[in-house]
Amino acid sequence: MQRFIILFATLFFSLTAFAANPQVEMKTSQGTIIIELYRDKAPQSVENFLRYVKDDFYKGTLFHRVIDGFMIQGGGFTSGMKEKPTRDPIQNEAKNGVKNEMGTLAMARTGDPHSATAQFFINLKNNTSLDYPKPDGWGYAVFGKVIKGFEVVQKIGKTATGNAGFYQDVPTTPIVIESVKVLTDKQ
Repeated sequence: MQRFIILFATLFFSLTAFAANPQVEMKTSQGTIIIELYRDKAPQSVENFLRYVKDDFYKGTLFHRVIDGFMIQGGGFTSGMKEKPTRDPIQNEAKNGVKNEMGTLAMARTGDPHSATAQFFINLKNNTSLDYPKPDGWGYAVFGKVIKGFEVVQKIGKTATGNAGFYQDVPTTPIVIESVKVLTDKQ
């Protein structure tokens, strides 16, 4: 019987480790953020994000839109607010039941609900107005959460902002994403 319990426990913990959601490390000019990605809740958004990570796409991009008390957005522009070319947009996964709560990572998009590509934002507070369903029938798809380094996110949120051309809420001192790398991925 004891052998069975040990075998069962070993198998259970092995399967749990195998099913674990991936984690990424995002190094910024303001500090390091560790994010757990919710592959189980938003598989297409996570795979899309991981493809950009594995291609080193985010290196040198900016947190280009910062609104204190709301969110910080990044992943699409380099210095001088030059937009990087992206892959095709993905389908919106906002119906996954995960809320835009403080510390969560969500896909940024235009008014078209299925327009998300590489840009993402991190919620600085619970932003229920971004959850599904919105009046247009959609919301903003949450696909991860900051599990370490939220103080870095908050620090970025306090950054002074201004206008850059026709862009608003742009940090006056650039906040650079130096690298993003996968720490764990048991897929």
